[in-house]
Amino acid sequence: MSHCHDEHSHAGHDHSEGAAHDHSDDITPALQNQIYSQIDFDAITTLNESVPQSGAAVLKKTWAEREDEEPELVSDVDEQLLMHIPFTAQLRLHTILIRTSDSPSAPQTLHLFANSTSPLDFASASDLAPAQTLQLSRTSEVQEVAVKRALFSTLRTLDLFFEDNFSNGEEDETRIGYIGFKGEWMKLNREPVQVLYESAANPKDHKLASGVGVGMGSGIGGAGGRDGL
Repeated sequence: MSHCHDEHSHAGHDHSEGAAHDHSDDITPALQNQIYSQIDFDAITTLNESVPQSGAAVLKKTWAEREDEEPELVSDVDEQLLMHIPFTAQLRLHTILIRTSDSPSAPQTLHLFANSTSPLDFASASDLAPAQTLQLSRTSEVQEVAVKRALFSTLRTLDLFFEDNFSNGEEDETRIGYIGFKGEWMKLNREPVQVLYESAANPKDHKLASGVGVGMGSGIGGAGGRDGL
C-alpha cells in the first residue's frame, strides 16, 4: 500500500565444487566495465529511507561486499524508495546490478529517470514518464538487469524509483542489500578553454588551446577503494 510521503522530510555462481574453489576467478569477469569510482557518493539522496544515508551506504559496497547483510536500505513509511545518483563522469549505462531477497520485501517495479536537473520527489516520479521501467525478480542472487543503452548514453544523473515490492501491498518495508552499475564512462575535463583572438594570426606563434580533451575508459568497481580490487 502507498502512504502519503508529505509528512516526512526525505532528504551467480555455483559453489557445488566445494570449499577448494578459487574465488579469484569470480572477480575479474564480474567487475568488467563496472562503474564505482565515477559515482558521486556524497551527493546521493534517498527519499523514504528508514536510516539516514543508508541508500548511499548500499551504493558504497564493493563487489566483494555484495552479499554482506549490512548496511541495508530499508524503506520507512511505505514500500516506495526514490534515489538520486549523480556521477562525476558521463556514462553509457549497460546494466544495473541489484541484490535483494527471496521475500515479499524485495522490490518489484523499478522506474529509471535519466539526467534530471534536480532530484525528483515522489509526486514528480509518479507523474513523469520514466526513461525505462524494469521488472525485478524475487531472488537473493545478484540480478544483472540490462537497460536500453541508447536511452542512457550520455548519463550524468540517474534516479531510481522503486514503486512497489512483492507483497501486493501487504508489506510496508522494501529491502535492498546491494546496487551497482556497469557501463562505459568518459572523463569530464572542467579546465577552462583559453581562446586567443587577433587579426592575421601566425599559426607558428600558438599552441593548442588548453582544456581540450577527454579520457575514455571503463571503470573497475572498487578498484581504488577499500578492497583494492
